Amino acid sequence: MNNIYLSREAEVLSPYTPGEQPKENNFIKLNTNESPFPPSPKVMDIISREEVGKLYLYPDPECGILIQAVADYYNNFNIKPENIIPGNGSDEILAFAFRAFCGQGKPVAYADITYGFYQAQSALFGLDAKIIKLKDNFVLDIDDYLDFPGTVFIANPNAPTGMAIEIDQIERLLKSNPERVVVIDEAYVDFGAESCVRLIEKYQNLLVVQTFSKSRSLAGGRVGFGMGSQILIENLNRVKYSWNPYNINRLSILAAAAAISDIDYFKRCTSEIIAVREKITRDLKSIGFTVLTSRANFIFAAHESISGGDLYRGLKSRGILVRWFDAPRLDRFVRITIGSREQMAKLLETVREMME
Repeated sequence: MNNIYLSREAEVLSPYTPGEQPKENNFIKLNTNESPFPPSPKVMDIISREEVGKLYLYPDPECGILIQAVADYYNNFNIKPENIIPGNGSDEILAFAFRAFCGQGKPVAYADITYGFYQAQSALFGLDAKIIKLKDNFVLDIDDYLDFPGTVFIANPNAPTGMAIEIDQIERLLKSNPERVVVIDEAYVDFGAESCVRLIEKYQNLLVVQTFSKSRSLAGGRVGFGMGSQILIENLNRVKYSWNPYNINRLSILAAAAAISDIDYFKRCTSEIIAVREKITRDLKSIGFTVLTSRANFIFAAHESISGGDLYRGLKSRGILVRWFDAPRLDRFVRITIGSREQMAKLLETVREMME
C-alpha cells in the first residue's frame, strides 16, 4: 500500500538502526557499547528531590553549568565556554554539524565502514555525499580525503571496528585545506586513543564531538558536546536555536556536569574497561579469533569456522546479545561491548562451548 502521507524527501531516508534494547532483563547486554558501571556517585548526589521538583521550569538553554564544567575539565587546552556547544547526545551535535557545514556547494565525505548515523543524516538533509572505502585491513587512509573540497566526518576511534588513527594524520587533513570543516567524532576516545582537543586552538576548522554515554556512564541521560573555534560554535548555535533551543533537560545538565567533575571515578572505570578489553582480546585470539586492534569500549571479532550471523544468533539464544551487521565486508564479524569481568567470562565460556 502506498503511503500517501509520506513526503518524497522522507521516502529516500536511510534510518539508523539502533541496537536491540530488550524489555526483559535476562540478557547479558553487550550490543550497544554502554558502560558496565553506574554513573559517578556525584551524579547520584546532585539529582535530589528538590531538583526533580523544578522540572516544571524550562532548563537553561545555554546549559551554563555544563559548559563551564567541560571548560574546566579541558582548561589545559585553553578551551573556554565559547568553544563548547552541548547537545542531546553527541548525535544531536553531529546533526547540527551536518546542517551547518554541509549543503548546496558543500558536499560531505565519510568512510564506507563507520557510524551509520552519518549516512542517515546525509539522506535526511539531501546531501551530496562521497563515501570513501577503508583499506582492506579496515585502516582509514587520510590521503584519500586530502583533495576532497567539502566537510569531512571521521569517527576516531572508528565504529564498528574500534580502530584509531594518529592525530598527526588528522592534522595533515586540517592543514591541507583551512576552509574545509573537519569533524572528529570522539565518542570512544577515552578508551585508549588520543583526542584532537589539543588542536582546537591551532585550527579554526576543527570540530571535536564527544559524548557522556560511554566513558561517563550516562547513555540514558542523552548528553554530548562539541568543541571548536568560536566561529564554528556560533555556526552550530545558529542551527541549535533554529531547531531545539531547550535541547537538554534540567536533570541531565546537572548529571553531566557532576560526571565530568569526578575525574577519579572516570579514570577507574575507563582503566578497568581497557584492562578487560585487552584480556578478552587475548582470550578470543587464543581460540582462533581474529580481533581488530581496538581503542574503544568494544571489540570487533571474527572466526573462520563460524559466520558472524551464526555467532550472533547462537549467543542470543544463550542469553548474550552482541551486535552483528549484515553488510558486505562486515558480516564475518560481531561487535562485542566490553562488559564487567563476570560478563566477559560468561561470554568466553559460552563461545568456547559453541566452538566445541
